[in-house]
Amino acid sequence: MSWSAWKANWQNFRRGSAHVLTMNQRNLHFIYPNNARKHFPIADNKLLTKQILGASGVPVPETYQSYSSFFELRSLEQDLAPCHEFVIKPAQGSGGGGIVVISEKTEDGWRSVSGHHYTAADLRRHIADIIFGVYSFGLSDHAIIEARVDQHTELNELSPFGLTDVRIIVCHHQPVLSMLRVPTKASDGKANLHQGALGIGIDIETGCGIHAIHHGEALTHHPDTHIDLLGRNLPFWDEILRISCQAAQAVPLKYLGIDLAIANDGPLILEINVRPGIEIQNANMLGMRPLLKQIAAPDQQLETVRNSL
Repeated sequence: MSWSAWKANWQNFRRGSAHVLTMNQRNLHFIYPNNARKHFPIADNKLLTKQILGASGVPVPETYQSYSSFFELRSLEQDLAPCHEFVIKPAQGSGGGGIVVISEKTEDGWRSVSGHHYTAADLRRHIADIIFGVYSFGLSDHAIIEARVDQHTELNELSPFGLTDVRIIVCHHQPVLSMLRVPTKASDGKANLHQGALGIGIDIETGCGIHAIHHGEALTHHPDTHIDLLGRNLPFWDEILRISCQAAQAVPLKYLGIDLAIANDGPLILEINVRPGIEIQNANMLGMRPLLKQIAAPDQQLETVRNSL
């Protein structure tokens, strides 16, 4: 490679990297100035999130039960008797830890989407662990039993291993970037990039998949099913954008990652994240800094940052 060609490539890299939002920039210029620390529990507690969003008319999965003490578990078997499909999750968990997705009822218990069999005693022990705080940062937690989302037929074709979700970064009620997170065998059916799920960058205007990554590397086909990942338009895209903005307006937090599932009858909000990751930029091959600068000036006064802590 000639010197002039190398120099041109380096300059293009420098221009591109200047657009990438780093973790420190995300924290100092967007999370802390826009999200008061006292409001973090709204996002960190999934049960509280669902209560606030549901009261504002935002569609969320139905909550069947919640447990906050070991004593309440005495009625667990009776509570779950009519339930054939459901999800158990910690209210304050992160990264998919502690989530169990039950797909069917058996003669002596239930079976998860991964094929694991659970008796009532097994579920009681797991929920007790959640309450004890095994999957959260605190000393105790709430366990949520909620309806399992039967995802859209088109997404079942794309991801037969678990629930695919949509992550949208929203700043001051405006969508910035989006990606589809697709479970794999390696991720054990969970839509978590760090556990092996795929990230597909979604064009924010059209809802079409434009680029995909797996463990940071680009790819075009699902590693397990070999199905093409790109060029697909997500169903209900306009509705997804609408309820994402509606959810953002329902809370006092102004910089959020909003996670949605898509059912056959429309999207639902799964949770909101006050510290959304930045790998969404790799999925889209697009840095967020210029996009965010148009919405919220990152050079806000330090006093604003202090007041938000």
